[in-house]
Amino acid sequence: MGYEERDDNQLNGGEHPIPSDGIGRFPSRLKDALGGESARVFSRRCGLSEGAIRSYMSGDTFPTLDRLELIANALGKDMQWLAFGSEHEEAVQALGMEDYAFVPLYDAQCSAGDGAWNENCRVLTHISFTRYSLRKQGLTPEHLSAIRIDGDSMEPILHSGDTVLIDHTRTTIEGEGIYILRLDGHLYAKRLQRNFDGVSIISTNKEYREVVVPRDRLHELDIIGRAVWSAGWL
Repeated sequence: MGYEERDDNQLNGGEHPIPSDGIGRFPSRLKDALGGESARVFSRRCGLSEGAIRSYMSGDTFPTLDRLELIANALGKDMQWLAFGSEHEEAVQALGMEDYAFVPLYDAQCSAGDGAWNENCRVLTHISFTRYSLRKQGLTPEHLSAIRIDGDSMEPILHSGDTVLIDHTRTTIEGEGIYILRLDGHLYAKRLQRNFDGVSIISTNKEYREVVVPRDRLHELDIIGRAVWSAGWL
């Protein structure tokens, strides 16, 4: 089933061609998913024009499937939910999946540079966790995402290609733990330790030396969140 963008002059007698349910609720679902983010900011994240996003939010036009995919990936949302809303939710419930949360797995290799840590990243897939297991760990699905580890600097704890779950609410250094951080435009999974000179970035693989970010450069260290799961809870 496909659908296409339509201009105002394509409408017949002023009648809107999109039904009020299903895909017709896309504008409200899009605005809810944006959570107050402006059309201008979001347009840069998803790669579409600000005018197109405003048109989708108002319901004047509806995105083609390829554009819907860009929007869903940028939001970390399910494309079918954006398109069909409650119908998709009912299908999920019918399958007994309402007890599961689906966390986006990002292509973190695209995240170098300024702006949001996941700007220009693709959502590769979604990883399912039971909501009970997340609650037990004090985690909420809306504050989680996942990336894959690249390199061997955290072996034997984390191996290249491992997937880690990130809690984005934990952006301050608190005891022992592995954090996802961005420095000089690149993402790393490292242990962090505060000291008198600044913050030490520590690899578990002894082949890699410890790096210290001095106090006068701490503003360049962006802690994305704490890693809370890999092959098991960390």
